[in-house]
Amino acid sequence: MPAKNPKEVFLTLLSDARNNTERSAKVYQEFSQAAQNPDVQEALEARAFVAEKNLEALDKCFEIIGEKPMKLSGRLHDVFVDDFKKELAEIQSPVAKHLFILAKATHLAHLRFAEYVVLVAASDVTGHFGVGVLLESVLADKLAFLERTRRLVGDILEGKVAERLVA
Repeated sequence: MPAKNPKEVFLTLLSDARNNTERSAKVYQEFSQAAQNPDVQEALEARAFVAEKNLEALDKCFEIIGEKPMKLSGRLHDVFVDDFKKELAEIQSPVAKHLFILAKATHLAHLRFAEYVVLVAASDVTGHFGVGVLLESVLADKLAFLERTRRLVGDILEGKVAERLVA
């Protein structure tokens, strides 16, 4: 649908964010199942849970603005998941697999983070300040996930270094 004004662009972006959030929750579950490290599994399962809560916030945004989400293709997301599965299948080392899973989860989180930065600004431009509050809370969740993932990657790497030092 061609957008004619900022509100229509905002609605398209918000619909895309909702669609991506719904799909991301499923992806984090898939990533969790692929991980053998219990810490990685736990972090990704928690991320999927938070994504479900973010979905509720996005639904509230649509309720506030009196609109329904638009249907969008989601092709970028599908390509991302397909590539992830192919590349993961080729990795042999368990530590390398965990790092790869966390790297891809981080890529996905960075895409979503950028998406929400723009949505917050767009909510202000369109005069939906309450929606901006909800979107900023989702943005804060994205930032927290990025920081927690960074720490988890560090812990995995430190564990691998410690193993080498002991050996």
